[in-house]
Amino acid sequence: MRFRLFRCIVSAVLLLSASANFAQNGDAVADTVGRGKRTYLYMLHADVTKGDEERVPDAVILVGDVQLRRDSMYMYCDSAYLFSKRNSVQAFGNVRMEQGDTLFLYGDYADYDGDLNLARVRHNVRLEDRNSVLETDSLNYDRNINLAYYFDGGTLYDEQSTLDSDWGQYHLGTKQAVFTDGVVLHNPQFILTSDTLQYNTATNIATIVGPTDIVNGANRIKSRLGHYNTNLRQATLLDRSTVSNNNKQITGDSLFYDEHKGISEAFGNIVYTDTVGRNMLMGEYGYMNEIVDSAYVTDRAVVMDYSQGDTLYMHADTIWALTYNAQTDSLFRMVKAFHRVRAYRSDIQAVCDSLIFDSRDSCMTMYTDPILWYGGQQLLGEEIKMYMDTSSIDWVHIINQTLYAERMDSVNYNQIRGQEMKFFFKDKRLSEMQVIGSVQVRYYPLDDKDSTLIGLNTTESGKLNAYMKDGELYKILVPTKADGIFYPMSQIPGDVRYLDNFVWFDYVRPQNKSDIFNWRGKRRDQQLIKVKRQSVPLPTLDKFK
Repeated sequence: MRFRLFRCIVSAVLLLSASANFAQNGDAVADTVGRGKRTYLYMLHADVTKGDEERVPDAVILVGDVQLRRDSMYMYCDSAYLFSKRNSVQAFGNVRMEQGDTLFLYGDYADYDGDLNLARVRHNVRLEDRNSVLETDSLNYDRNINLAYYFDGGTLYDEQSTLDSDWGQYHLGTKQAVFTDGVVLHNPQFILTSDTLQYNTATNIATIVGPTDIVNGANRIKSRLGHYNTNLRQATLLDRSTVSNNNKQITGDSLFYDEHKGISEAFGNIVYTDTVGRNMLMGEYGYMNEIVDSAYVTDRAVVMDYSQGDTLYMHADTIWALTYNAQTDSLFRMVKAFHRVRAYRSDIQAVCDSLIFDSRDSCMTMYTDPILWYGGQQLLGEEIKMYMDTSSIDWVHIINQTLYAERMDSVNYNQIRGQEMKFFFKDKRLSEMQVIGSVQVRYYPLDDKDSTLIGLNTTESGKLNAYMKDGELYKILVPTKADGIFYPMSQIPGDVRYLDNFVWFDYVRPQNKSDIFNWRGKRRDQQLIKVKRQSVPLPTLDKFK
């Protein structure tokens, strides 16, 4: 009985001493840890106060409607151990911490160190900061730097998004959160996954600092570095990021993407891929509008077409890929290349100033000094139209100032000119030619035994049909009234060996896929006669708005 009475007296003395100390210092001293002063925890209310030195040494046990305060922070719980010497408290049951009218922290248990100004809250933790809510099972809240962090999985909610991660921290002052490991941001419009992400609940801007994937239906963003505004759905991306939509994809050293407008801009070593059309656009700057399904690239612009097995490489100052009448039965596509066009494929090469490919008739039209090479053959005119089938060239139409030349040796060339030429292909090889209007021919027939040149056949007629074998000219048919002269090889006059418009433009011809960037125009004295005709229509940016 004496021992129990002694314990009660000691507990009462400790409680009175602690209460007096807290009352003296609690309201008067501000939280000035940085200046070396100590701000104390003190009790506002408890239904029962007692001490138990054996079970909880140096503590005042508070039970029932417990209310505590440290400077501007209030704490409420069912029960608590208050340690006056350590300036700390352990709170149990329905723990709630409040700071002002915007910050609320809930949990089943809290250990708050008043000197460190650090709260460790456990089990069913919920942090409410205005319109943001953080839920986890274990949370530490450092009031000195206004930072809350968790390390065993948590979820952050705001008005728009839900963000899950294994580890995270949230700064209540700046509203900036950092998340790592298993990061998933759910939004009604998209899902973002990452291994590291920063997110601001005030601006709703996600800062990408690790491998990140953002998916919204057919739209997808892949990046390692950048910013994504979840309100505007706009992304500014770095470090070789990618934006894709259905079968189209654009990659660049840096990207700007506006999902609402369907617009992407790419800068630096850009690659635009159409997996259905089996082609790629490359350059230093690119622009893509996924709504109208169109794009263009410039600055070392290249289109690679691999739809026909062997890849075609084509360079121009600017290349456009345009879609018209999208989402209708009359949809068609066009590719437009402007200025200094050079193209290379192992079996065919071309140069011109500009060209257009139209999917309605599968025709590629070359404008302004176009030249086409096919093996040892050279075709040129004012305008060249190439009609494609599903796998290769079907036929070629050359209009005005036409010239066909085939190299036989270093001096002699088969040559045909006319107002109009048509070339037909069979099994991906040139098989037949038709020439119409003012036809002139310089043709070297071959000896059947050893394929040596036996002479020069010069012919003039109104039309001509010619046939190729193994890609080489071997038969010419002209009307019976055609004028012609045959000269043996040793008797060919110097002034009849070449047509007056003959030039062998081997110095212009692209030699490989890298050579398409090296523009070499015709010499001034070897250009076609300038005739003003309809020019190729230039596209405008209105198409992309």
